Amino acid sequence: MDVKIRTALVSVSNKDGILEFAKQLSGMGVKIISTGGTARALAEAGIDVVSIDAVTGFPEMMDGRVKTLHPKIHGGLLALRDKADHAAALKEHNIEPIDLVCVNLYPFEQTVAKAGCTFEEAIENIDIGGPSMVRSASKNHKYVTVVTSPAQYGRVIEEMRAKNGAVGEALRKDCARVAFGLTAAYDAAISKYLNGQAGVHYPERISLAVTKQADLRYGENPHQTAAFYTLPPSGETSVGSAAMLEGGSAISFNNLLDVNAAFELAKEFAEPAAVVVKHLNPCGCAIDDDIRTAYEKAYLGDVVSAFGGIVALNRKVDVKLAETIMESYSLFGKAAGAAGFFAEVIIAPQFDAEAVKAIRTMKEWGQRVRLMATGPIDRTRIDRTEFDVRCIVGGLLLQERDLVGWEPDLLEYPTKVKPTPEQLEDLRIAWLTAKHVKSNTITLVSGRKLVGVGAGQMNRVESGFIAFKNAGAAAKGAAMGSDAFFPFPDNVVNAGKAGIACIVQPGGSKKDDETIAAADAAGIAMVFAKKRHFKH
Repeated sequence: MDVKIRTALVSVSNKDGILEFAKQLSGMGVKIISTGGTARALAEAGIDVVSIDAVTGFPEMMDGRVKTLHPKIHGGLLALRDKADHAAALKEHNIEPIDLVCVNLYPFEQTVAKAGCTFEEAIENIDIGGPSMVRSASKNHKYVTVVTSPAQYGRVIEEMRAKNGAVGEALRKDCARVAFGLTAAYDAAISKYLNGQAGVHYPERISLAVTKQADLRYGENPHQTAAFYTLPPSGETSVGSAAMLEGGSAISFNNLLDVNAAFELAKEFAEPAAVVVKHLNPCGCAIDDDIRTAYEKAYLGDVVSAFGGIVALNRKVDVKLAETIMESYSLFGKAAGAAGFFAEVIIAPQFDAEAVKAIRTMKEWGQRVRLMATGPIDRTRIDRTEFDVRCIVGGLLLQERDLVGWEPDLLEYPTKVKPTPEQLEDLRIAWLTAKHVKSNTITLVSGRKLVGVGAGQMNRVESGFIAFKNAGAAAKGAAMGSDAFFPFPDNVVNAGKAGIACIVQPGGSKKDDETIAAADAAGIAMVFAKKRHFKH
């Protein structure tokens, strides 16, 4: 059923496009009712407008807190036009039906995100009348069109022009669906803020307000559907806030998982750092004074696994770095035993225009690679309120994010041999890298470069064997990191056989004494970090 739009109520905080939308409505003979600043803006633009107090018979009061909460408004929105008693009530109380509501809500999230926002300011930016009208109109979408975003203006006008001023049932239903999602997200944002103000980390109910960014080609496998959603902006530099540059293939579910893993490790370092990730685990990671050298070292960490991987950098990509990445195979990989090289995604704070041109033109795969620009990494802006969420069938597990890094003041040095400053630097990288590798984890670092990884094994001994094998001769003199303590000295004994020079691990095992003794016997310097980094 089509419903002719005769009367519209317009009240918006975001005035983008509202004047043109209202002009189009007015031009089709629609009576426009409006409030406060919106009414003034429409009137100043020469659009005929009826003030809300002229409809209700009451002035806007209490600093605008009360203006639309009135039977003459909600009666006009909620009346079922085909019910005789509803029609009689409209007539008896002189209530005019409202056919279209155009409302967007007070900018609560933007307000609380501002530095110095007071609790009083936050409360005043909780919209009451707006969500009430949106919900009333959405409930009665059989007769009422509810418009909550400037992105919908064109579609509504187009339909009204095609239907002689009417809106069809399909569009009204779709607008109502979107509107209830908006009010749910709005309430979720308010709840999150109030929980934070009260210091409640795990409240009785949690609503996750996320916004759809894209349908994905498929999920982890072709038989699974998938989509990408983002949380409200927090100010933290992340994959969720990154911009996709033009060109390249559509990004996939697996790409996004991997690029997040890569970029979060790159963010750990203040120095120029490069990371290569394959299947959620870093196969390359290095830091250096120069970002191109850091990339070369990271790529050479495992040239075989780097094929089809994700490249993450914490510095701008200029044309020289872009050319180095594109020529990775011919410059370094062929001699190191690679069969070839291409990247699925390159993520960095920024790409120079010439760098993008080089990536897109130097190699055939450059036309497909996805480029993501995050903007500058501000390590002071970390969203500590964001949960690490894991799904189980029928529920969610929530925990704080693991934001523990390298904490020099907590380190203990239980062995006879102490690490040199150079070894401590490699131990730092081994520790931070181990944090981002699936457990059980062993990482090996030499010369500020990841040279071996053992990831996700059912026992830590096996992870060690894999790391030693991957590192080969580079294991000799390397630093070893373990995400959790050694329950037995076997890993340390094996490390001694491989020529490992120093180890960082949490400590805290009942058999620490045996592990320390094994390290002393092998001449290994061991450090206890006093924290654990399980990553299941």
